[in-house]
Amino acid sequence: MTHSTPPGSSLTYRDAGVDIDAGDALVEKIKPYAKRTMRPGVLAGIGGFGALFELPKGYREPVLVSGTDGVGTKLKLAFELNRHDTIGIDLVAMSVNDILTLGAEPLYFLDYYACGKLDVATASQVVKGIAAGCERAGCALIGGETAEMPGMYTPGEYDLAGFAVGVVEKSRIIDGSTIAPGDVVLGLASDGAHSNGYSLIRKIIERRGMEHSIGASAAEQAPLADVVLAPTRIYVKPVLKLLTEVAVKGMAHITGGGIVENVPRVLADNLVARLDRKAWPMPPLFSWLQREGNVADDEMFRVFNCGIGMVLVVSAADAERAVQVLEQQGETVWRIGVVDQRRGDEPQTIVG
Repeated sequence: MTHSTPPGSSLTYRDAGVDIDAGDALVEKIKPYAKRTMRPGVLAGIGGFGALFELPKGYREPVLVSGTDGVGTKLKLAFELNRHDTIGIDLVAMSVNDILTLGAEPLYFLDYYACGKLDVATASQVVKGIAAGCERAGCALIGGETAEMPGMYTPGEYDLAGFAVGVVEKSRIIDGSTIAPGDVVLGLASDGAHSNGYSLIRKIIERRGMEHSIGASAAEQAPLADVVLAPTRIYVKPVLKLLTEVAVKGMAHITGGGIVENVPRVLADNLVARLDRKAWPMPPLFSWLQREGNVADDEMFRVFNCGIGMVLVVSAADAERAVQVLEQQGETVWRIGVVDQRRGDEPQTIVG
């Protein structure tokens, strides 16, 4: 709300729409959340002008790996439903899952929260979710920025960005260079749509409404609102455990562009991933979206993860062991295809 002040009177930052006291209150409120994410290496965290982190011991040639991302228009659903407790998990997941694909262990995370007018209760819920995501990823929430910018955002809305830094031994960087014909493609189950395709999801909901239940059976029915706001799965700890036992040749985080555009990012030009559409079940959410939006198969696999949140490529000899290790870590895994020699200019990911 704009305050009316007489001409010539003394103005304050609060008169201009920025509440410094609210910002200070938020910092104090989120400190306990951040404290729970601390890990060895943190020298100075939230509160200073910069955060300090010491590289872990035991690396001969440590290489830093960084990633940044947001949550996209999934935020719009959080605003509409007034549910802000898990959107921070999405923010962390999008960056840590990305750097994980190179074999990196996430070390620390920073967030950027921007709004028109700071609501401490809402912002603290968001940051609490960010801290929860960091705990799942094993990284420290080491700092961030809260920007209150009157006139820049619709009242009640905010924007998020996240930044993750990890480390990998130079000789153990995973870049797909050893992938060869005959290798096996494994798919790790997603926890819903994660944080991609939400402009289309919102369009379908706009057409069909939010008052639906989604599930494979009557016993598994859940409100559509719960299903579409389910947070992105964080694969860090299970995959890092796998890397200590199996030589993973390549990984793809299935984000914007879906399966067909992300898997080729780890394949040489002469290779193709041939995926068996029947090798894994299409989750009920995606079946509902496809039916209610009359979305073509090709579009589904270009927009959504369709039930596969992370793809791993291993040798045929290591496939059984890889599945076993991942399942022991609580993941649901399917053999979804094989790597083959590419024929001519055919697409590098073929779902058939």
